[in-house]
Amino acid sequence: MGSSLPVKPASASGQSTSTGIKSPQKQGWWARSRPLALLVALGATAATVTWLKPETHSLDYAVCSANSTIYTVDSDLPNVQCIVVHDTLISDTGDLEDVTLRWRGRWWSEIPLAGVIHLPWPFNFLEPSLRVIDIQPDSIVVPGLADAHAHILHYGFKMNLNLEDCASVDEVLSRLKAYVISHPDILGDPTRWIEGMGWDQNKWPGAQYPHADDFDREPLLRGRRISLARIDVHASWVSNRVLQLMAPLPENIDGGLIIRDGHGKPIGIFVDNAMDLVPSQPFSEARAMEYFTRAGSDALAVGLTSVHDAFSVPEEIRFYKKLSETQKLPLRLYLMGNVNSDDYWGSQIPRLIQHGFGGRLTVRSVKLFLDGALGSFGAALLEPYSDNPSTSGIMRVRPEVLAKLVREFSTDGWQVNIHCIGDRANHVVLDIYEDILANASFSIGALRPRIEHAQILTLDDIKRTGNLGVIPSVQPTHATSDMWYAEDRLGPKRILGAYAYRALLNASPTGVLPLGSDFPVEGINPLLGFYAAVSRLSAKGDSPHGSGGWYPSERLTRAEALKGMTLDAAYASFSEDILGSLSIGKKADFVVLDRDFMTVPIEDILGAKVTATVIDGEVEYGNL
Repeated sequence: MGSSLPVKPASASGQSTSTGIKSPQKQGWWARSRPLALLVALGATAATVTWLKPETHSLDYAVCSANSTIYTVDSDLPNVQCIVVHDTLISDTGDLEDVTLRWRGRWWSEIPLAGVIHLPWPFNFLEPSLRVIDIQPDSIVVPGLADAHAHILHYGFKMNLNLEDCASVDEVLSRLKAYVISHPDILGDPTRWIEGMGWDQNKWPGAQYPHADDFDREPLLRGRRISLARIDVHASWVSNRVLQLMAPLPENIDGGLIIRDGHGKPIGIFVDNAMDLVPSQPFSEARAMEYFTRAGSDALAVGLTSVHDAFSVPEEIRFYKKLSETQKLPLRLYLMGNVNSDDYWGSQIPRLIQHGFGGRLTVRSVKLFLDGALGSFGAALLEPYSDNPSTSGIMRVRPEVLAKLVREFSTDGWQVNIHCIGDRANHVVLDIYEDILANASFSIGALRPRIEHAQILTLDDIKRTGNLGVIPSVQPTHATSDMWYAEDRLGPKRILGAYAYRALLNASPTGVLPLGSDFPVEGINPLLGFYAAVSRLSAKGDSPHGSGGWYPSERLTRAEALKGMTLDAAYASFSEDILGSLSIGKKADFVVLDRDFMTVPIEDILGAKVTATVIDGEVEYGNL
């Protein structure tokens, strides 16, 4: 990544030595006998230094920026020229000269007889020098980036058959046909399942749900078992063959919806809890490893060092636990456990804190659901949808059942994170938290309850979120993905409390607003979320309100957005003491990028590329 910054040789007093040569006639016995004396003295000194020298760790180096474009997210020292890594931690920050002197002082303090025996010139070359890595002039260093809400194995699943860019049903069919042809095992066996993810009817002409009959229009797909998850994973589209396997279907299902035609016949679309009716392949460690390897590799390539997985069932938690006990995980995982039950299930998952090799696995939170998603009309609203007055969305669980679970998990010491999209769902959850916190023996800071998404709230409930100290965990790219239809769904009044990131941050008493992506629902690159948060624009630079951004008053500053995906995410996972900023004593997790996305024009932010991702001081992606 460039040559090391030069470190001048110093004498024992710390001053640079002269390189001038005196006349031999004036140099005396020492000069005339220098070669022999040097040989004798060097041998003796080298033997002495062997036991004087303290043990040094291979991870002992400094990363420096001549322009001080190392963004620490530490309010006491927000920009520095250098960070020093010792072992797995940040051991120092500051200017090169200062950190070098302090490093030498630490070296001397760790050897026997420090302050008694010194190595004067010319023997001080035996002292080690701090290895300094100089980043390129246009590059920057930031703390390791965290995604506060994502789905790791779902990402690998989606990449297996990704339908996100399909602009019509016909494009989906073409993608499926090509997939079958490219997989001989599926081509030759009609009983094999075809599973994929990413379709979104809102991007298609007419914006109508697809139909099971659509698959039968393609001869190669006719009669096959096909199950495709919507982009938000809140609806499934299945083939007629799968409908046959599912028969008989119930007329209704609590917390879900079976979409039917005018004659009452299912069309192959199952929303929210109705998705549980769709057959699925049993959990496979081999498949999980395939998906995790793909997700981990892609995450490191975009600078992610920590991911909060927002839905981990017991089989997946056991998979991660077993893997972490046999090898070091490629990145840090903060898992939210989930079991589909109305009864307390905390005993069904292990409680793990910095578990496994390198301590990269933590399980101390649970994920609960209250409603669905806006795109599939599942977000629970206080009033009917503006563009579909026949529905107000879906409550996936009864409020009294959710309240019981929240109380039980909180009493047992679990962090509770609840999926809430619509204003009704958010209102109900705030009522639950308010009641529990008013009568609880624990403090809000001890459990740090979260609302995942906090997408649509009344203006009063935005304030109440802050008053209660509940953490809203948001995904800025949801705003820029949904902005093309969200106001049609909600109308001009409700939209003012939707995707209101500035208002949520201003309401927070701690100034905490963790940012995530919800990948694979959105892209995995955290810069997509950073860009959306500070611009309120699509990646193409437009919005329904023009180039100034969609409701630009809700933008975050760049410093706030960076904090949201570093220190705030760490706080939301109880790890702010060891992660989230480049502060002395914290883990040496950092990312080097090839351009300063904190200062470049907004349109250039997404052009930044990661050149190195470092965890515990070790390069996990790229090169330093």
